[in-house]
Amino acid sequence: MNKIFAIGDIHGCLDKLLSLMGKLPIKPADDTLLFIGDYIDRGSDGPAVVDYVLDLKEKFSSVICLCGNHENMLLHYLEGLDEELYVQNGGLATLKAYGISTSDSLKKRKAKIPARHLRFFESLRFYYETDDYVFVHAGLRPGVPLVAQSTQDLLWLRQEFVESDHDFGKRVIFGHTPKKEPLITPYKIGIDTGAVYGGKLSCLELPELKFYSV
Repeated sequence: MNKIFAIGDIHGCLDKLLSLMGKLPIKPADDTLLFIGDYIDRGSDGPAVVDYVLDLKEKFSSVICLCGNHENMLLHYLEGLDEELYVQNGGLATLKAYGISTSDSLKKRKAKIPARHLRFFESLRFYYETDDYVFVHAGLRPGVPLVAQSTQDLLWLRQEFVESDHDFGKRVIFGHTPKKEPLITPYKIGIDTGAVYGGKLSCLELPELKFYSV
């Protein structure tokens, strides 16, 4: 049976990602590598993380990349939308890494981001579903069918999802809400362990429910 290795929020922590990947018993030709979103912001190596993930996509037969709220905020910022929100949520680290000034025009902002990075951000999925699991960055709103979930909730939802005892029909694997240790309940598993806040970067191996952390 092929395995899924789901990695939590990276937030520009390239060193931790490299160390974590070195621990995984993953088979590039057989297993699926899944990223839960938030590759950038807060940490200083966001663009380098994107480069590394793009390289992995060329080496692995199956790499699933979900969109986090931070990638979504960056895309909005590049269009001149919600600029203060992005800057206040750790976006300056990414702008600095790309050489973008907050005074740059919209055209200049986009020009400073490599074309393949833009294509990557624009291609990110909002969720991924298998026979047994739903993978999403932030969470699902209880009582709402998966296909009817709003982008806002998929990328930003916290307590209403995390504290819910709702059975979504499949176990939900999510990030976004950092915990010191993975959150494990019958209906959901949270894999954001606060890498950028001095915590660990974690990976969940499925279906074994085995964790790897650095």
